[in-house]
Amino acid sequence: MKQIPLPIFPPPADDFDQWVVGRNGAAVQHLRGLGLTLGAATPVYLWGEAGIGKTHLLRALAAQHHAEGERVGWFDAATPLPWGLDEGWGLVVVDRCDALDADHQQAAFALFVDAETHGVQWVAAGRVPPVDLALRDDLRSRLGWGHVFGLQPLAEGETRAALRREADRRGIFLSDEVMDYLLTHLRRDLGHLMGLLGRLDGFALAEQRVVTVPLLKKMLSEESGGSATQASAPVNPSP
Repeated sequence: MKQIPLPIFPPPADDFDQWVVGRNGAAVQHLRGLGLTLGAATPVYLWGEAGIGKTHLLRALAAQHHAEGERVGWFDAATPLPWGLDEGWGLVVVDRCDALDADHQQAAFALFVDAETHGVQWVAAGRVPPVDLALRDDLRSRLGWGHVFGLQPLAEGETRAALRREADRRGIFLSDEVMDYLLTHLRRDLGHLMGLLGRLDGFALAEQRVVTVPLLKKMLSEESGGSATQASAPVNPSP
């Protein structure tokens, strides 16, 4: 009996309008347009460093297809096997391709072939370009023959704008002092900063205090087991 996989769809909290485009306008415009095409367009592969926003864009694309009444199959390196295509899907997403082990690579290749055969749109992402993926040759070549977009990190002003927007959405007053501390003492990739901002929101509510640098330091100290090193020692920003 053929097992029909269930679509694994992440929480639809992200959309394209929530993403600061920066130098990634071509990638965002292309992904937005995929929902407007008739049938499957050419496969797409996104690559870039951790925290740059690949998963956010994949979720935004999945949410767009979902809003148009299409079902979405979502897979990543941690999705349990077996994998398989549901012909009723309008989109197949495979995230974290760089972390696929041998068995997941085989499953991803078979999924890619089935999606192509049945005209289902395929979009994937990983940390490095297709040519640098440590994957089996047939899968690596298929990931590279469609549209490939290397995502670029945001400039500092764009990062500030993204953090300010998220803080406003959460109802947090993010002072310039707190913003400066975030950008000079901690990892600067946006995924890390957004996650930290979410934790800080919850911590401030639990402490019944407004967000300040001392509160941020206290949270970081508690997260690191009471050591103040993480909260006070600057780290080099990501390139």
